[in-house]
Amino acid sequence: MTIREALHRVRAIQIPGNGPPVLRTAAETLGPPIVSGTGGSRDGVLRIACGSGPDAFLQLRRDGSGFLSTSRESRLFGFVSHLLRDLGPRNVDWVREGRAFTCAFSWNRSTYDFFLNQEGRVQAGLDPDAYVRRLAESGFTHVEVNALAAAAGSETGPPGEAYPMFYTYCPALDQFVSSRLNQGIYPAQHLQANLARLKKHARLTRRYGLAPGLLCFEPRSVPERIFERYPMLRGARVDHPFRSFKPRYNLTIAHPAVRDHYAEMLQKLLAEVPELSYLAIWTNDSGAGFEHTQSLYVGRNGGAYLIREWKTEADIARAAGENALTFFRALRDAACAIHPGFRVLLRLEPFQGEHDVIWRGLEKQVDVEAASLVGRGWEMPYPHPRYPDVHAINPGTVHQAGFDEREEERVEELRARGSQAHLYFAAGPHALFAPLIGVPYPTLTHDRLRLLRNRGIRHLAHLGGTAPPGLVPYNVNHEVLRRFQYDPEMEIDSVVRSLAIEWAGEDSAIALVQSWRWIEDAILAFPPVTPLYATYGFVWYRLWARPLVPNIEAIPLAERAYYQNHMCTTPHNPNNVDLSRDVLFQLATADGCRTVVERMDADLWPPLDRARSALAAARPSAGVIEDQAVRLAALRCWFMTQRNVAAWIASVCGYLESDDPVRRSECRRMLDDLIEREIANSRELATLCDSPVAFMATSARGESALMHGDNLAELLERRVALMQRHRGDEPYIDPRYTEREAGP
Repeated sequence: MTIREALHRVRAIQIPGNGPPVLRTAAETLGPPIVSGTGGSRDGVLRIACGSGPDAFLQLRRDGSGFLSTSRESRLFGFVSHLLRDLGPRNVDWVREGRAFTCAFSWNRSTYDFFLNQEGRVQAGLDPDAYVRRLAESGFTHVEVNALAAAAGSETGPPGEAYPMFYTYCPALDQFVSSRLNQGIYPAQHLQANLARLKKHARLTRRYGLAPGLLCFEPRSVPERIFERYPMLRGARVDHPFRSFKPRYNLTIAHPAVRDHYAEMLQKLLAEVPELSYLAIWTNDSGAGFEHTQSLYVGRNGGAYLIREWKTEADIARAAGENALTFFRALRDAACAIHPGFRVLLRLEPFQGEHDVIWRGLEKQVDVEAASLVGRGWEMPYPHPRYPDVHAINPGTVHQAGFDEREEERVEELRARGSQAHLYFAAGPHALFAPLIGVPYPTLTHDRLRLLRNRGIRHLAHLGGTAPPGLVPYNVNHEVLRRFQYDPEMEIDSVVRSLAIEWAGEDSAIALVQSWRWIEDAILAFPPVTPLYATYGFVWYRLWARPLVPNIEAIPLAERAYYQNHMCTTPHNPNNVDLSRDVLFQLATADGCRTVVERMDADLWPPLDRARSALAAARPSAGVIEDQAVRLAALRCWFMTQRNVAAWIASVCGYLESDDPVRRSECRRMLDDLIEREIANSRELATLCDSPVAFMATSARGESALMHGDNLAELLERRVALMQRHRGDEPYIDPRYTEREAGP
């Protein structure tokens, strides 16, 4: 008799009468009638509990009686999913005497949860309940729940300024509650709407047993009105002076009144949602920053209480780091007065100049999250797995394939102090391939999970969260994550094959598995032009909507408005006319991009075309085959645009950098070729827009700088027309574009 057959003999599910909501959710998922109580074993009665014992435990007898438990609520629903999806074919005698299961990770936390809280929260057709259910099924344990109720934040700015968009994600504590210090600064209805959404999300997560928490940019800037009340509480200037048209300041956390303000807000939130278990803080970006830290965009600056004049760089770094630590500890202590297990997490990368001070000060329940504990700042100490000379890779993705043994030493050092290291992991939206969703790479997902698990990592900061099941019904990456969480010793080839058979049937399973293998080869062959373009920057800078032409300014501004009005740029940002630059950054060089093109043409297209051929040979009657074929076609379009952006930089910038007629002629041929390729690519992408497969994130509220709307096909038509009209223009980039557009 199998476990599945024994489960059919369960007549009732017994749960404690005063247990957490997830007990009922799990019992309802199993199906039989639910009874309350804590009695002993009876024929046909399966008892469910959580809160003690091993990570997961299952005892099941042939008569349907038994006991199922997990040590934490956050593991229960996922384990029930594992039971129903994976353990059913086993002989029931395997668990007759009871069997303990060990989870791969203590925490698998959704970090910057794209669809639940960040820019993707306006996704068309998003069902939050189904989304959170998928998180729980996939083995997540913790989920952030703070999001703005409106599509945009309350921050305003001068006409034409893009900076307010940076306040629409990772909302600060003061967007939900107020304190005595800032009472009345934000409209009550604004705070009430945001708090109501937070509480709704928290209820959802509790229903599935997940531990809710917060992800905030802090200390974030505040309206000038508060400084009219308290002029001596002005803190650091935290805006990016190239992106903003007005200075923005936060409150000085060096002052005890400001720390009390934060403590009061956090305790108010805990009073509303006592289950909140952590606060993760990102900083020194998006209108947030710590006083006198090196990575503030305008340089070290802040209020009057921390640094006097003529201090050395080391003195300032020490004071700034200790000030930040005082803030983190104050938040932890305020929260622990209500929730003793509450943890405060800080993102380590922004503290490059204060790294050593911060590291020495980490202590009980003050944790870090990072791509690496070995690197300093935004440095990536690991090379691309295919190209050892490339270190510009996206953190937590399958391109971060290395693991320095010093990482383990530092993880253990933190654990000895009561702190934890949460390392980035990504197998879904936001961190790679934006705006695409559902890109499959199951074996690569498993390889990174196994690497982290085998090296002693038990806390994951899972960038991006998951994808809504209504949009990505065949989420193979997170199916692997789900299985791995409860079976870390699983055999990946067997798992991938069983999923292919389940979704495509025996006849098409081999083709589906082959296509996934070839897709993974292509992904490993992808050398990013720049990490920015490989993720959210692809949308910010409208790489699928803007025409790739020799001289962007040869197109009248009015004809560029259809895409430029939705770009995350100011009128004087060089990226408007030069794809190799953004603000004052040199994103890529002509020589480097020539290498990118050569590598993609040699290494990437062959496996990608083999993947498409494998799917084409499969029976199209299986829904998964059509679904994966569309996603693969969209991925090819995405790769082709990446290739052609690199070719644009190599050809246009290379042309302008050289006086050699031969070199210029080569650049011109490359430019003509990339335009031809991108025109064909745009037409292919436009046909995919008519597909019923949701292959990309799409806003239900129209275009914004953060998301595409549902009009991409229309924009592609305009793009093709402009590229055809201007393909013969002379290559040109105005070297004084920034100064010209900034002046009168």
